[in-house]
Amino acid sequence: MTHVLITGGAGFVGSHIVDEYINAGYEVTVLDNLTDQVHTSEPDYLNSEAEYVWGDVRDRKLMSELLASADILNHQASAVGVGQSMYEIEHYVDVNTLGTARLLDIIVNEEIQLEKMVVASSMSIYGEGAYRCCACDEVRYPALRNNSQMIQYQWEHHCNQCGSQLEPMATPEEKPRDSTSIYAITKKDQEEMMLSIGRAYDIPTVALRYFNIYGSRQALENPYTGVCAIFSSRIKNDNPPLVFEDGEQMRDFIHVSDVARANRAAIESDVAHGAINIGTGSPKTITEVADMLIQLYGKTDEIEPVIADDYRQGDIRHCYADISKAQKLLDFDPQVSFEDGIRELVEWGREQEAEDRFDDAHSELVEKGLVAREF
Repeated sequence: MTHVLITGGAGFVGSHIVDEYINAGYEVTVLDNLTDQVHTSEPDYLNSEAEYVWGDVRDRKLMSELLASADILNHQASAVGVGQSMYEIEHYVDVNTLGTARLLDIIVNEEIQLEKMVVASSMSIYGEGAYRCCACDEVRYPALRNNSQMIQYQWEHHCNQCGSQLEPMATPEEKPRDSTSIYAITKKDQEEMMLSIGRAYDIPTVALRYFNIYGSRQALENPYTGVCAIFSSRIKNDNPPLVFEDGEQMRDFIHVSDVARANRAAIESDVAHGAINIGTGSPKTITEVADMLIQLYGKTDEIEPVIADDYRQGDIRHCYADISKAQKLLDFDPQVSFEDGIRELVEWGREQEAEDRFDDAHSELVEKGLVAREF
């Protein structure tokens, strides 16, 4: 039986990957440190058919022992949170970049024989998504918007040649990467190191560039997690979701069960290699997300989103996935519609305790100068 080692396998995404692998007949060992920001205790959703080891990916002795018996490495462990990464710089680099470097150092110098490696990468490494200037009929990859533009509430990008407003388009893997946060830089580090070592030592390696993941088991009390979880926590506590800019910025939301299926496809495909987008290709605005969550929680008469007309340093305007490479190399198409996926999140969320910690997290960003104005 093929033995898969999954780092970060007790977390939101990792635990769904564990279930997917177990159901497909793989032997699974999980390494997780149950970080306090995500877990208040050992989760109740852990798959009893997997082996769990509680420890840190940076523990060289432990990782040597675990890697020695693995056939496949699925590296999901990571410190997450874009805003938080901008003032906990050493921690993010230590966990994400140096932690991954240590794993690879063990694999190379202890001559670990792996059949395949998969690493969780992120759409954040792109920075802004891809755009088209309809007037010039050309693709554009604009840089991050500057403060002088943002402070005048000019949220959209314009062509640097003709001045026309750019239209967002699906972002392909070939787009130049322009990471705008420490988190994104460390995810790029993880991806590049894993792919580099995979090429050099002839280990088939796939970096899955996740777009915005949502679904059950997401840590609702973690104010640095995804927007669906943050909004859910606000709404459950009868607080309005705070939407930055004008709320029309677009993201690509993919259900966690589809991400788990993509991970299984990555280890089973004979042709999968390199970086592959994992999204839906169908973007939603942040306001749409807030409105749908308010409706499904049954609070349309009590709550409506607060449009801040504020902005956070490093935020991008639009980004959604071109999934043609996933379709070709992984035979992957998302199966869960946004409507069905959000409904699943809300049904699960109704049963969860969720302290709303958004105000504290937002105050930290303001204090660090990462939010332009406070309303």
